Amino acid sequence: MKSLFFYLMLISMTLASCGGNSKSEKQNNNEPKEATSKLSANHIEVLYFHGSQRCITCRAIESNTLALLDSLYTKEKADGKIVFRVIDISDEKNEKIADKYEVTWSSLFVNGWKNGKESVNNMTEFGFSYAKNSPDEFKKGLKDKIDQMLSEL
Repeated sequence: MKSLFFYLMLISMTLASCGGNSKSEKQNNNEPKEATSKLSANHIEVLYFHGSQRCITCRAIESNTLALLDSLYTKEKADGKIVFRVIDISDEKNEKIADKYEVTWSSLFVNGWKNGKESVNNMTEFGFSYAKNSPDEFKKGLKDKIDQMLSEL
């Protein structure tokens, strides 16, 4: 019972430190406009959502994701097979995408697009579990998911 209470308190503190229910979104798209125009019909979108207030773990999710993509998937990013987008949910112009994924705080999605159909994979809990304290485990899990999805394209 104590561990459940601790876990709920940890989640509550994380939500509060990450900006809670900010509900609009600025897109700091890390992909240049020309790269998104090369988007492959079958591709993977790595979406990292954040609010205006960002905790250490939120920043670790973004930096570790970017480091992994830049070190292992530069060709796939250049070919439009993988797109990484950083989206600020505190900017009103990003409200539509935040609503689509029901995002109200920092979140990580790795979604596959094949033949016009989207496969949504919410990896937020995984990200918060590993990105800060076990970055190698985080990168391994993210790599495994991306590799699995690439093999299905």
